[in-house]
Amino acid sequence: MLARLLRFTYLVQVLTGALIGTWGAVEMAPKWGAASLGLIVLGGLGWVVFWQAVIIGWSMFLSRPDEPLGPWLKAATGEFKAALLIFGLRMPWTRSNPGILPPTSPPEPGQTALPVLLVHGFLCNHRVWDNVVVALRQSGHTVLAVDLEPVFASIDDYAPLIERAVADLRTRTGFEKVVLVGHSMGGVAIRAWLRTYGAKRAAKIITLGTPHNGTQAPQWVSTPNGLQMKWRSAWSEALALSETPQIRQLMHLAFTRHDNIVHPQSDQLLDGASVTEFSGIGHLQMCLDDGVITWLVNQVETAK
Repeated sequence: MLARLLRFTYLVQVLTGALIGTWGAVEMAPKWGAASLGLIVLGGLGWVVFWQAVIIGWSMFLSRPDEPLGPWLKAATGEFKAALLIFGLRMPWTRSNPGILPPTSPPEPGQTALPVLLVHGFLCNHRVWDNVVVALRQSGHTVLAVDLEPVFASIDDYAPLIERAVADLRTRTGFEKVVLVGHSMGGVAIRAWLRTYGAKRAAKIITLGTPHNGTQAPQWVSTPNGLQMKWRSAWSEALALSETPQIRQLMHLAFTRHDNIVHPQSDQLLDGASVTEFSGIGHLQMCLDDGVITWLVNQVETAK
């Protein structure tokens, strides 16, 4: 569903940009001749890139606290590149989920190599995890990256989907427990699964840039899952109250200080959960950053 939505959005943007480019081509035709037709192509593609830049720039502007500009410019550049790669080249063009993927290399001697379930965030699909999947499989892990659909459902509605994925991984691998990793909304979707199904099959919970207490980013669309992730929503407060100290000990949270989607970062902590902070990278970029991925793989390999 999301891939089709993205393709439709880009089609509208390309056609709009092409119309602008056509106007420019007509105006420049007397001087440039046939070369002016290039404005149509540039207009179509440029309009897509332009709006990516506007969205990233605006989100960075809204989330930036009063601190040095340099790391934020670095994060903005990295987030722009990540958005072009993931939203432009990966997610719109996927046709089906590959399902459970076996390891491509044997695990290290003595390593347990538990299976890993990857849960993406809002307005994403399994392709956000491409780099992470490669790293985990090379480290000897069986991996499944799910698609959370319907795209605009309640986060609680994703719990049965996660439950089926956990069961599939356990059946395929023979392991009793699974490591669950969530990016952004995926982290709270995993917590919703814990509330419904319990933690006995979870070896470790790892979250990247997750709005555990909601985000102050503007909510442009009032979808059920979007409203649940509003800052200090009743839903997120109830979710926190449902968790025991034993569940929190399973949780390992990673944040980026320069997150342009989930902010403020200082208020995304959960009592009893361990926290690792990164800097100079954006929200979506966490799924691509080598340092974050190395940290993630190390966390998975120490799960029991």
